[in-house]
Amino acid sequence: MKKAAFIGTDKIRDVYPAHLLDRLTSELDFPIPEILNLSNLDSYRRETAEVEYLFSTWGMIALTEEQIRTYFPKVRALFYAAGTVQAFARPFLNCGIEVFSAWAANAVPVAEYTFAQIVLANKGFFRRMHHAHEGGSAWAGRQSAGEYTGNYETKVGIIGAGMIGKMVIERLKSLDFVDVLVFDPFLPDDKAAALGVTKVDLPTLFAECAVISNHLANNAQTQGMLNGSLFEKMGKYATFINTGRGAQVVEADLIAALKAEPTRTALLDVTYPEPPRAESELYTLPNVVLTPHIAGSLYNEIHRMAQYMYEEYRSYDAGEKTRFSVTMEMLATMA
Repeated sequence: MKKAAFIGTDKIRDVYPAHLLDRLTSELDFPIPEILNLSNLDSYRRETAEVEYLFSTWGMIALTEEQIRTYFPKVRALFYAAGTVQAFARPFLNCGIEVFSAWAANAVPVAEYTFAQIVLANKGFFRRMHHAHEGGSAWAGRQSAGEYTGNYETKVGIIGAGMIGKMVIERLKSLDFVDVLVFDPFLPDDKAAALGVTKVDLPTLFAECAVISNHLANNAQTQGMLNGSLFEKMGKYATFINTGRGAQVVEADLIAALKAEPTRTALLDVTYPEPPRAESELYTLPNVVLTPHIAGSLYNEIHRMAQYMYEEYRSYDAGEKTRFSVTMEMLATMA
């Protein structure tokens, strides 16, 4: 029986449900009774030397190539039941170890969350919702024309057509006569045609779309990319959604655009820093809705990530085609 180990933090016990742990431990030999981390690697050096498969999730430790070769000379694959692998994947790849990520599983709830926000934003939900404790009325101006488009004959802008962006686009196609504009320099024309979207530059996307949703990869090139020159082009009743990363937005510029047109709306699930600074106007502007980074996998949804990695392990172990391997080239553009 091949030997395996869990590595990272106790978060593994939350992400991997009991029935999957039972399957893994019945199919693989886990000789190490603890979850491996930097403090106990030396204690289990003899056992780690025989391990072929590693399983992890949020909290995966970063190791150097020397550490990997020292402690895990026989490891063939790392299965990461979470999204981004940017913090630890390169040394493993450089050591010839295959890395698998459940980014696609984590993309599902983000796409669902974003699609729901787009549908509600086009209805004017976030500007017209009524909180009983605040008084006032949500019924005033219900039939106002020329403000919000609804979800028919409207334009939605998607920034970044990676895994999440594509899933959002697929869901948008369930709406009639919604024109999806996309900014993504890495999206080939034939793939854009297959998705049924129109490729545009960022200024055009911000100027023409009723809702703009950010799904850029998180890297040095995208930090600060969404700035005042774009936000000031937003329509009077446009909505900006960010479930990507907060560092991609110049916060002061977004705030200025929201103050310049109070009927614009920002729906922010991510900020930089996170949470926003105590003095940030994001807390006080009436046209900002903040959520505490909840778009990704939460609650039972996190078990989907473990399921994806269990299926990847089964395919890999059987010599069959896998779906979610990560390459060095992918790390240049993925979140």
